[in-house]
Amino acid sequence: MSYPEPRYHGETGEISASFRPAGAPADLTAQNGTETHYLATTASTGGEFGLYRVDMTPKAGGPATHFHRGISETFFVLDGTLRLYDGDRWVDATKGDFLYVPTGGLHAFRNDSEEPTSFLILFAPGAPREEYFEKVSTVATMTDEERTAFFVKHDTYWTD
Repeated sequence: MSYPEPRYHGETGEISASFRPAGAPADLTAQNGTETHYLATTASTGGEFGLYRVDMTPKAGGPATHFHRGISETFFVLDGTLRLYDGDRWVDATKGDFLYVPTGGLHAFRNDSEEPTSFLILFAPGAPREEYFEKVSTVATMTDEERTAFFVKHDTYWTD
């Protein structure tokens, strides 16, 4: 493997970094209190990746087994216990634990514990996951056709 072809062709570099302090408010708060922070969106990274911090409330549950056809998904636990399904087994992941799910890999995650948990989710290449996060709570009100279209649009294929 080699490095990618250069995409920046300047000689001196440029001021283009973005900083988000740890105390910045969440971009999305679900009805159960779970917060999602949009650290780096596909728009801000030019499609390279999307990085989100999720702070789940106790007993928040999580999505059932699914896979993605166009993106990989990576989990890194910052605090608490996150139950992760790697397509074969469930594990209780704790601070510092990491799970990489390649494109097409079965996975699920949830917080079944009595404590909050915080983790990072990285999608690569980047995908506009913000709309998914913002509207997934409304799928119960959608028709079957609308629900199917929503999940296909957001590269989410359920197995359960």
